[in-house]
Amino acid sequence: MTAALTSVMLPRPDGTLEPYSMQQAVSGNGRHSTPSHSRVAYAAAHVVADPMADNTPGRPAVLDWDATLAFRHHLWRHGLGVADAMDTAQRGMGLDWPATAELIRRSAAEAASVGGALVCGAGTDQLPPGEHGLDAVRAAYEEQLELVEAAGATPVIMASRALVTAASGPEDYAAVYGALLRQVRRPVVLHWLGPMFDPALAGYWGSDNLDAATDAFVSIIGAHPEKVDGVKVSLLDADREVALRRRLPAGVRCYTGDDFNYPELIAGDDIGHSDALLGVFDPIAPAAATALAALDDGDTDGYRRAFEPTLPLARHLFGEPTYHYKTGIVFLAWLAGHQAHFTMVSGMQSARSLPHLAELFVLADRAGLYPDPELAAARMRLLLALAGVTG
Repeated sequence: MTAALTSVMLPRPDGTLEPYSMQQAVSGNGRHSTPSHSRVAYAAAHVVADPMADNTPGRPAVLDWDATLAFRHHLWRHGLGVADAMDTAQRGMGLDWPATAELIRRSAAEAASVGGALVCGAGTDQLPPGEHGLDAVRAAYEEQLELVEAAGATPVIMASRALVTAASGPEDYAAVYGALLRQVRRPVVLHWLGPMFDPALAGYWGSDNLDAATDAFVSIIGAHPEKVDGVKVSLLDADREVALRRRLPAGVRCYTGDDFNYPELIAGDDIGHSDALLGVFDPIAPAAATALAALDDGDTDGYRRAFEPTLPLARHLFGEPTYHYKTGIVFLAWLAGHQAHFTMVSGMQSARSLPHLAELFVLADRAGLYPDPELAAARMRLLLALAGVTG
């Protein structure tokens, strides 16, 4: 690795430039391709926009299908399952329902071709803006659940903005989710996405009080435990997740969606552990595979060594406003060579500042996530030059 080719002048938050020399790629990551036997782990995968299409805000999403599906094979090769059509794939932030439906069908076909684990989000985002009754919300869910199940994937019932508007209290959530769970053909995952990921979901389960919301959520699960494979909890509150985990019926998994505290939650304690369905596993797949393999072998020190360098990256990536983390994930995929451009559906590549991205560049390097540091440096310099930053 040539020092001159991996040295970059980076902007700092105070407006100055500072030289940064990249480290060697960490060769120990990425050798593990067998799914973990001690934990179930899914990476919520991003989508790759077609850079030649009109993917400006408000326009129908157009994807680069070859690059989008190739990235899913990258995750499967590392032994991870794929969680598709989730918020990481820009559901509710540019990926419309027609593109989502095609993504589910194509991803399911690719998963079947390699025996890859796949779950897919089912929501209500085909409904037009405005208020809708509970029957319309339920019907929208049913349409998406039917597509996911017909494709052969496990559904993740996602939180619905339309349901927040339509529901008058916990009983309405129980009615809608109860009707859906009675219909599904296989156990599903229920997703509690906190307002830090989507402000429109504040008050989900019928209350702004998280204790009351948790009680309503647990009650729905307890009424249909045979239809719930697990719950994905995205509240960025480790203590609350552990408390919820301990209230789940036997056989119902807790999939952590806590991108700030995942190492401790997956490791667990003497009472139990969380499995994983994480957006941060998209950029850190090699490190996640290494960590889970160490955990399988009972090597807790190796587990910590693999995950510890990724935590500063994750906490910066998902920093406020948290819902713009998708920009950083696509940026890192570009730097790592998984796609040829830094363009996103709905123009979301502009949602993070240059200093924010520069810090991501450094933190990913320190976590050893670049297969080709020279390529990452060259692309970082290109982005800086386009922004008029030279030095």
